[in-house]
Amino acid sequence: MPAWLKDAIFYEIYPQSFQDTNADGIGDIPGIIHRLDYIRELGCNALWLNPCFASPFLDAGYDVADYYTVAPRYGTNEDLKNLFAEAHKRGMHVLLDLVPGHTAAEHPWFRESCKAEKNPYTDRYVWTDEVWRIPEGMNTIRGFSERDGACVVNFFSHQPALNYGFLNPAESWQQSMDAPGPQATLAEMKNVMAFWLSMGCDGFRVDMAGSLVKNDPEQEGTIALWRQVFAWLEKAFPEAAMVSEWGEPDRSLRAGFHMDFLLHFGPSHYNDLFRCDNAFFAGNGDASAFVKAYEATRAKAEQGLICIPSGNHDMQRLTTHLPEDGVRIAFAFLLSMPGAPFLYYGDEIGMRYLWDLPSKEGGYSRTGARTPMQWGRTANAGFSSAAPEKLYLPIDPAGDRPTVEAQMTDPDSLYQEVRHLIEVRRANPALGNLGRLRFVYAPEKACPLVYLREAEGERVLVILNPSETAGTFPWTEGLGERIYGQGGAASVENGTVTVPAKSASFYRV
Repeated sequence: MPAWLKDAIFYEIYPQSFQDTNADGIGDIPGIIHRLDYIRELGCNALWLNPCFASPFLDAGYDVADYYTVAPRYGTNEDLKNLFAEAHKRGMHVLLDLVPGHTAAEHPWFRESCKAEKNPYTDRYVWTDEVWRIPEGMNTIRGFSERDGACVVNFFSHQPALNYGFLNPAESWQQSMDAPGPQATLAEMKNVMAFWLSMGCDGFRVDMAGSLVKNDPEQEGTIALWRQVFAWLEKAFPEAAMVSEWGEPDRSLRAGFHMDFLLHFGPSHYNDLFRCDNAFFAGNGDASAFVKAYEATRAKAEQGLICIPSGNHDMQRLTTHLPEDGVRIAFAFLLSMPGAPFLYYGDEIGMRYLWDLPSKEGGYSRTGARTPMQWGRTANAGFSSAAPEKLYLPIDPAGDRPTVEAQMTDPDSLYQEVRHLIEVRRANPALGNLGRLRFVYAPEKACPLVYLREAEGERVLVILNPSETAGTFPWTEGLGERIYGQGGAASVENGTVTVPAKSASFYRV
C-alpha cells in the first residue's frame, strides 16, 4: 500500500459543478486549483476527480471518447498537469476516475471496430458473430454498423463494452482472456494509466472495476486480470493508489486494490445508516445489519482499506433523510471508522438534494446530487459568473441554502464540526485509517452504536446515539478523557454506561 494512504482523507469533486473560472457555466480544472487551499484547510489531503476526459457527455464523462485528452470544457492536459503539481505543493494527492470497462460509441476505437474489414480494433470490443445473436444475460446494440454482429454494452446502450475476454468461452465468438484481442485491450489500458501517472497523477478510482471479464459469475477472471495490472503497477508506479468501485472488498482487495467502498448497492446495508426512510442516523433506524455485513466483509478481505463515503455523484445527498443533528453524528461515524474517509463535495456544508430536475448528461434520479457548489452570497452562489440559464445545473434556490462563506465564520456550523472531527482524527492514531476496530455494542433496532478503535497503544471508545431517547450499554472499564463530543457526555455506573439522546462522544479508555 502506498505510504500516503495511511493518513489520506479524500474529497470527491464533480468537475462540472465545483468552480467555473471562464464564465461558461461549467466547472473547470483552473477552478479546482483555485479551491485547493479551501480543501486543504477543511482537512482533506487527497482528491478524487470524476471523469475529466474528452466525451460526448451522455453519461457525465463516464462515456470516454479519448482517454488521453482532457475535455475542452474543463481545460487542457497542461491544466491537469498543473493541478497535480499544485496539489503536490500542498502535500495533497489526486486520483483520476478511470473507466476501463467501456467507452463512448463515439470513440475512434469503436468506429474502427464497427467496420466489416478486419483491423487492429476489430477485437477491442465484445461482439457476437452475427447481428441476430443476442448473448444471454447481456445487453447489446446492433443494426447500426456494416459489421455483422451485436456489440455488448456495459451500462447505457451507448457504452460498448471493451473486450477483456471470457473466463470460460462457450461459443465461437467468445474469446479467452489470453487471446490477442483481450490482451491488446489490457495493454492499452495500462498505457492510459502510465500516461497520466507519468504526468503526476497519484492513482485512480476505477469505475465498475468488477465488470471487465465476461462469463465470470464469481469474478475470479476479473480478479486475476487485476492482479496482472497490480504486478505491473508495483514495479512501474509503486506509489500509485487504486480504489475500486466494486462494493465487495473481499474480492477487490484480493484482486490487489488498496481500497474499496461499501456503497449503496449490494449487500452492505450502507443505506440503513444514511439513506432510507428509517435511517439509523435519523434516530429511528437499525445499524445492526450494517455492522454484521461490515464484520463479515472484513473477516474475508485481505489487507486494505474499506471506505465508507459520505455520499457520491450517484446517490441522494446526506441531508435528504437525516436532520442536521443526524448529519453531524453521521460525520462523527464517518470520521472515526477505519479506512480512508471520502467526503463528497458540499456534504461538509450540508448541501441539499434538489428534487424534480430534468436529467442532465444521463444523471436521471442522480441529477439532484450534482448541483453547483455553494461558495457564498455572490451571483450563482460564487460558482460562476455566467448568466443563470447557462449554468450546468441550477443553484439551490432556497433563501437559506448553506454556503461555505457563511459556515466558515460560524463556529457552530456543520463545516466547523467536520473540520474539527478531521483534526481529532489526525491527532489520535487510534482513529486513523489503519487503526483496529472492534464493535462493542450494536443492538437490533436500538441505540447506541459503540465501537473501540486501537493503534499505537492508544484506545478510543466511540459512542453514537442519534436517538431521541437516552440509551445504555454494558462497559466495565470506565471512561477516560472525552476527546470529542456532541451533545451531553456519557456517564458510567456499576458497569453500565448511560448515553444522552442525540449525542456523539469519543473517550480515551
